[in-house]
Amino acid sequence: MASNPQPESAPSEAALLKHAEEVCDDRGVSFTPIRRDVFQLLCRHDRPVGAYELLDELKATRPRAAPVTVYRALDFLLEAGLAHKINALNAFTACRGSDQAHKGLMLICSKCSNVIELEDRKVENTIRRSAADREFQTRDEPVEVVGTCSDCRV
Repeated sequence: MASNPQPESAPSEAALLKHAEEVCDDRGVSFTPIRRDVFQLLCRHDRPVGAYELLDELKATRPRAAPVTVYRALDFLLEAGLAHKINALNAFTACRGSDQAHKGLMLICSKCSNVIELEDRKVENTIRRSAADREFQTRDEPVEVVGTCSDCRV
């Protein structure tokens, strides 16, 4: 389980859970106990986590949980905009962005796997416009930028 504290600007687990409940209520979808449990596990990590690691953690409270249990919950969380899949790491992270409509810009450290989630409407709009100029329609998925974080460059 992650032990590094989130930066002061990062929302607390309680705030993220409250936001998730509001999103589900607004959309008229059920935030089931299993979906809540998987989301809480994601929120407790300060780095992206794989589905099987989530499964191992979930089994502490739900011993009969299976991979499909976690994957269905993750699919729901992704669709609701409450989580992001980091393809470069084949892992998942809770969405910590404040703008519900953002795609997300993920800065991924290739050395320590730390991910920094950014909200930058200018960059998102530039990508969307440049793609549209080429008659290309983008999907609402995070843009991943791989590099090296300041801690690893030292």
